[in-house]
Amino acid sequence: MHRIFTTSFASVYPLYVTKVERKGRTQEELDEVIEWLTGFDDGRLRQHIDEHTTFEDFFADADLNPNASLITGVVCGMRVEEIEDPLMQKVRYLDKLVDELARGKAMTKILRSA
Repeated sequence: MHRIFTTSFASVYPLYVTKVERKGRTQEELDEVIEWLTGFDDGRLRQHIDEHTTFEDFFADADLNPNASLITGVVCGMRVEEIEDPLMQKVRYLDKLVDELARGKAMTKILRSA
């Protein structure tokens, strides 16, 4: 089991916020990206943060977006579409979306919209 699986989402979330804000994006945009991927509205997202849910439990509770498989590219030296462990792939999907947001990519492209 990888260490990230037992790490609390709440401990990583502020790092995501800092990363996107440093690049001129907002926490609201980050939350929109997380909601698109997981189905968590603001209340459920805050609940996971307040309860220090592990990444394993965070994604176990998520309703992954059916278009998540459209997320492709390299994160941490690995192609996300080739990651075999389903939980690790979900974590890397989130990492990839945060990276795209921080790089200034348009929300319609990040959210895989037409």
